[in-house]
Amino acid sequence: MTDPPLTYAGSGVSLDAADAVAGRVRAAVESTRTARVLGGLGGFAGALSAGGYRDPVMVAGTDGVGTKLLLQREAGRLRDAGIDLVAMCANDVITSGADPVLFLDYIAVGRLDPDRVAQIVEGVADGCRQAGCALLGGETAELPDMYAPTDVDLAGFCVGLCERDELLDRARVRAGDVLVGLASSGVHANGFSLVRRLLARAGQTPADAPGDLLAPTRIYAAQARALRAACDLRALAHITGGGIVGNLPRVLPPGLGASLERSAWAAPPVFEWLAGLGVDDDEMARVFNLGLGLIAIVPAGEASAALAAVPEATVVGEVTVAAGVSLV
Repeated sequence: MTDPPLTYAGSGVSLDAADAVAGRVRAAVESTRTARVLGGLGGFAGALSAGGYRDPVMVAGTDGVGTKLLLQREAGRLRDAGIDLVAMCANDVITSGADPVLFLDYIAVGRLDPDRVAQIVEGVADGCRQAGCALLGGETAELPDMYAPTDVDLAGFCVGLCERDELLDRARVRAGDVLVGLASSGVHANGFSLVRRLLARAGQTPADAPGDLLAPTRIYAAQARALRAACDLRALAHITGGGIVGNLPRVLPPGLGASLERSAWAAPPVFEWLAGLGVDDDEMARVFNLGLGLIAIVPAGEASAALAAVPEATVVGEVTVAAGVSLV
């Protein structure tokens, strides 16, 4: 007796489900189309024009959502995970002075559920619209031998464009420059390995947190554009993994530091709640954004122009001659 023929579906990969996903997400992808996009959907690669720049420079970044995705999956908030995916990449790209122009996503699952994947892509499309970039392409991989049926993992890739002479350069930062902080939406998508351990130890769930523990990461592309147009923007720091103390030094010249006044901004109550579950102040500062998702550095004389361009921003400190970052 011969063995029956094998099929892809019998191996755990459904081509019919893949086709269903493509049909579901077409409108979401089309909603991100910009004037730079060339061609339509369905090809093997996407094309985008870099026209309009004198001396264009491409800036690229890649990231994921991390273990926050586990809580989002449990809470049925995969659409928010798509927004987070764009935010974590686009917020890195804008720190170079570039505008995000394209985004690519990679979605890996154990079993392809068209509805769940469509939720993610619709969130990615929402994030792309917020960032002002096109969802130029992506990949959904059904990998039954690598992932459990309900597993999902995400990776994102963002490319931005700017003029070479408009790249932000930390060498221009000077002692006495002002730090302008832009509020975060909460924890963003960093530190969730610690968050999950805290929740498990305390017998808590995200629903027990004040506010929204799983709020999508805020995207700052529009605010960055406004700051570049309004003032002499010298640097931008995305406050991501490592917190303020770990990320602000990345945009300071050697030998300079920064001093921030904690009373200058109101941190969302979720941070005090997390600290109360068993995290000391130093660890909180090393892991979480503490309420600031982006910090801009401008000359002291241009602080008013920066605040006029981004009214929700706040002066939170200054660049110092002493190395290191202090939060007082």
